Amino acid sequence: MLKKYKFGFEPWAVVLFLAIMAPNIYWFANPTANDVLRRESVTPCLDLIASICQVVMVTVLCLLKRRDVSKIKLSKNIIFMITSYILYIVSWLLYFSGNASAVVILALCITPCLAFAFYAFDRKNYLALFPLGVFCICHVVFGIVNFIA
Repeated sequence: MLKKYKFGFEPWAVVLFLAIMAPNIYWFANPTANDVLRRESVTPCLDLIASICQVVMVTVLCLLKRRDVSKIKLSKNIIFMITSYILYIVSWLLYFSGNASAVVILALCITPCLAFAFYAFDRKNYLALFPLGVFCICHVVFGIVNFIA
């Protein structure tokens, strides 16, 4: 299976990662009125696992390429990735407007994972799916336990 991959820089993976991190950076610098996300986490071990998996997933997406995949083009997966990203931005806008409902918190946890998953499927980078899956589970549990339950 590893024979199908080669080391190579995937600039679109970096663009996706930076696009997903942009609202987080803005949030870090600009607290909102109902900023429940600033509570101290009660799941530090889970957060560590999520962070490690996120780094591994992004590294795999950015530095490993499938040999049998052509240049990126508009496909169903890329359209779903873009849609997931738009929903993520809408969720942030709702959060910044003071809406910290369970739906918004879950959307903030799930939609970036979906964007990464659709990108990985489009690029046939199946090696990224395991750390992405673990990250997604940890991220959703983190959101539920810390901000919803």
